[in-house]
Amino acid sequence: MKKSMWMCALLAGALAAHGQESRQDVSISALGNIPPQVNGRGIQVNADMALGALASYRFMLTPRSALEANYSFSQYMTQLKNTSFNTYQIHTRQQEVSFGYVYSRNYRNYNPFAEVGVGAYVFSPIRDFDTQSLDAKRQLSLGGFFGAGVAYEISPSYDIRIGYRGAVVKTPSFKLPSDAYNTGRYEVISMPTLGVAYHF
Repeated sequence: MKKSMWMCALLAGALAAHGQESRQDVSISALGNIPPQVNGRGIQVNADMALGALASYRFMLTPRSALEANYSFSQYMTQLKNTSFNTYQIHTRQQEVSFGYVYSRNYRNYNPFAEVGVGAYVFSPIRDFDTQSLDAKRQLSLGGFFGAGVAYEISPSYDIRIGYRGAVVKTPSFKLPSDAYNTGRYEVISMPTLGVAYHF
């Protein structure tokens, strides 16, 4: 009899633990990287739209609040024009490491969320035939991001996420000589995302 009672208690505890809401999740998303045209100091910077990837980790502080860590990656062509100098094309690798705060709500299977945070953005010239200046150097810029989206729960462990992120960062000049390609301006890089998250 005692053994049966212990088994029932253990089973009830396991079910209760399983029924508790997950406090952590990881997600992987496809990312669209859409930089704007930037003009300043007689310089124009254009960058191609590109696809990339975003990996995120969230830890729930409360049912509505979470902390988030992100890493994103994309590659594209950047063109720098100066009316007094040459025009250069730089094959660019863009990487982001950021940390933020996420606020979310729950409406049945739908979980809308908004987020804001700070991060480090690295713009690296890729040494290949598409890069037209060997003087181009890696550039680190501190910036921030904001975003919003919605997660649709397809099971207790998985959801599909769609969202928009905007990265606010200084326009890269790749440290070209004489500061001749520095616009001195900030840009907002648009990043629509679509991915899947696993809760645990």
